[in-house]
Amino acid sequence: MIEPLQALWLAVLQGLTEFLPISSSAHLVIPSLLLAWPDQGLAFDVAVHVGTLSAVIIYYRRALRDLLFGSLRWLGGERSARVEAYMVACLAVATLPAVTVGLLAGGFIEAQLRTLPVIATTTLVFGLLLWLADARAPAASTARQVTLALALLVGLAQAAALVPGVSRSGVTITAALLLGLSRQAAARFSFLLSIPVIAGAGLLKSMELAAAPQSVDWFLLVGAAGIAGFTAYACIALFLRWLDRVGLMPFVYYRIALALLLYSIWLA
Repeated sequence: MIEPLQALWLAVLQGLTEFLPISSSAHLVIPSLLLAWPDQGLAFDVAVHVGTLSAVIIYYRRALRDLLFGSLRWLGGERSARVEAYMVACLAVATLPAVTVGLLAGGFIEAQLRTLPVIATTTLVFGLLLWLADARAPAASTARQVTLALALLVGLAQAAALVPGVSRSGVTITAALLLGLSRQAAARFSFLLSIPVIAGAGLLKSMELAAAPQSVDWFLLVGAAGIAGFTAYACIALFLRWLDRVGLMPFVYYRIALALLLYSIWLA
């Protein structure tokens, strides 16, 4: 089991990078490479996933409530609730590609692509794509609305995030911007789309954990979940508040610098 200080650091990193477009895998690989930290283990992974999932659910609790009850009203014949039901359908369609690719190729990706040169390259390439998308971001008044076709394309982009270094939030925001959504709409759709993905990943890890029981430090795990959740909630709130003011270029510059750091570590 990892030490408490290591758990604190990794929980903060997970909370910070889960929703910012900077790639959690690129950050979580650095401590293990530079400091030779042990693998945090399945129990820890489940805990921090619970934390970040709780954060996004709490932040969007009103929107999720409206989507749920609106869909139920639409199923009950209330046509005025079509907007909510349509958005739920869009989120479901966008989730399918990542689920399919994860089931078919998740093992290969985890075993073969979790390497430093791959992470450095994807961090750089998808950072440059984020730059392009931010430069072409439409104003809210001229932006498109989410459609099933657009949701499917964003979902296909999300499937690419299974490759370490891509960044799930980064690639979905990039795709949504290139397809014509505004910055705020792209970020909102990306964050809502994270809920079934994080929940699914946490469920799979929980099933693995149940199949291979191990000793659990509940105090450490609950603390890690709380820290990851608090950090993730703060990140979502600050990111959405600052998005229209500063855009996405600070994250582009950061990704380029991080990629160069990872390349230097690899070459050294």
